[in-house]
Amino acid sequence: MTTPENVVFLLDVDNTLLDNDRIVADLDAHLRKTFGRDSRDRYWEIFEALRAELGYADYLGALQRYRMGKLSDPRLLLMSSFLVDYPFATRLYPDAINAIRHLRTWGPTVVLSDGDVVFQPRKTQRSGLWDAVEGRVLIYLHKEQMLEAVQSLYPARHYVMVDDKLRILAAMKEILGKRLTTVFPRQGHYALDARNIATYPPADIMVERIGAIVDCDLPALLGAA
Repeated sequence: MTTPENVVFLLDVDNTLLDNDRIVADLDAHLRKTFGRDSRDRYWEIFEALRAELGYADYLGALQRYRMGKLSDPRLLLMSSFLVDYPFATRLYPDAINAIRHLRTWGPTVVLSDGDVVFQPRKTQRSGLWDAVEGRVLIYLHKEQMLEAVQSLYPARHYVMVDDKLRILAAMKEILGKRLTTVFPRQGHYALDARNIATYPPADIMVERIGAIVDCDLPALLGAA
């Protein structure tokens, strides 16, 4: 882009457009069935330790670390296939694509997500979200720290950020102020955690599901900021 848009819509992926909790549940069931409970528990221990270290979820990275203790187990090769070839499109929230199309009538829609450089893009592509936003996809380690880059790539007079994490919305609001409208879909375990909700200020707009965005009009979105 060379000239600012009036408004750009920034959309998170996990538990915002895509039911990541169900994907994790499927992964958990697959680990237990294929490797047993002890190995499943060990994988999640590694995963949580890696998330604490990196600050984002790295499923493939956790698998690589898990493999270091299981070098002789050939089933791990199938484990990576389960993650990479997972049918992510079946886990889109109802009307997620319609919500993107609705927002697109007013301005560019951009996926803005945290994650690694392999699995997160793969998830975004196979779910259909990459095409839904016409390839406007940004994936960072910590997106709330990359707002200068976001504004440089997609300049706008106003931004709307849709995310299931109040922590992210609050951090972005602190930087962009009234130039940002924060939208909080109450989906996924972060959004339904009472302690998490009490920790951060409320978003400008709350919706019970991502599909409810089709009922929002532009003046309401902009005025809420």
